[in-house]
Amino acid sequence: MMDVRRAGDRYRGGDPDAGIETLHAFSFGRFYDPDNLRFGALLACNEERLAPSAGFAEHPHSHTEIVTWVVEGELTHRDSAGHATVVRPGDVQHLSAAGGVRHEERNDGDAPLTFVQMWLAPLEPGGEPSYATMSGIDDSTPYPVPAAGATLHVRRLAAAGERAAVPDAPFAHVHVVRGRVRLDGAELGPGDAARITGAEGLELTAVAPCEVLVWEMTG
Repeated sequence: MMDVRRAGDRYRGGDPDAGIETLHAFSFGRFYDPDNLRFGALLACNEERLAPSAGFAEHPHSHTEIVTWVVEGELTHRDSAGHATVVRPGDVQHLSAAGGVRHEERNDGDAPLTFVQMWLAPLEPGGEPSYATMSGIDDSTPYPVPAAGATLHVRRLAAAGERAAVPDAPFAHVHVVRGRVRLDGAELGPGDAARITGAEGLELTAVAPCEVLVWEMTG
């Protein structure tokens, strides 16, 4: 079963006066929807746009696996465990909040920053926080998040007609970062997503050059 969610249907949040624009795919904060709390392990898929000097002040997280994909610009991350990094396009950032951690995220660069941040529920609560980045991830290098029973796949299709498989999985989530793809008869553009239950034998076909984030989840 496939449920297509369009970019225009996302909840609009953030603080535009402070240079922060957010598009939420799931129930989030004041946008409470009991029928849209999660899909598989995925609790949030937020598109964030930060103007230069804008950002999120230090705030807490717990019992959440937070995976961030930078689309353009540079994301500055600092956390209470002492990590301080700059994350760039093509890098995956993974903060495991575990029993509790505080962090801040900012655009300290001169250009606008866009990133997609995804929150996943861990299989077991608690533990010690951890932080990791993977630079320059490519299509053949899946990024596993075993604490959530999930794996992130990046699909980049360079020309119309190119194809890529959607992993067979109990739950698969497809998010189009840029470009256009066709999936099981539906055409998806930037910000569109598909939630697939019992994914089997599905393929992405590029309508135009594209970049797509695909979560493979056990539950």
